[in-house]
Amino acid sequence: MFPAWSVLLQSTGTPFGNPLFLMLIIFGIFYFIVIRPARKSQQDTETMRDTVKNGDRVLTNGGIYGTVVGVSEDSIQLRIADSVKVQLAKSAIAQRIDEPGKSA
Repeated sequence: MFPAWSVLLQSTGTPFGNPLFLMLIIFGIFYFIVIRPARKSQQDTETMRDTVKNGDRVLTNGGIYGTVVGVSEDSIQLRIADSVKVQLAKSAIAQRIDEPGKSA
């Protein structure tokens, strides 16, 4: 073992003097501030995409608003204008748009 490593790994008697302990504390803070909220947001988006149904108004990642007229395993059919329908992957849905007159 290198002499510099042995100096770094020696404990000073308090847990806060141990660099490994400090790295674990920093990772824990990072997890609760960055990773956990991102994971929850991703799960909420996946749930929304899995529960989309006919008649829902959605916004795609490309900025297109439309109404869902067909749903299959991994794609949707979206009506974007009168007699204009496009087929998109479910992953292209950015969000579901709530109608102003409807209540949740």
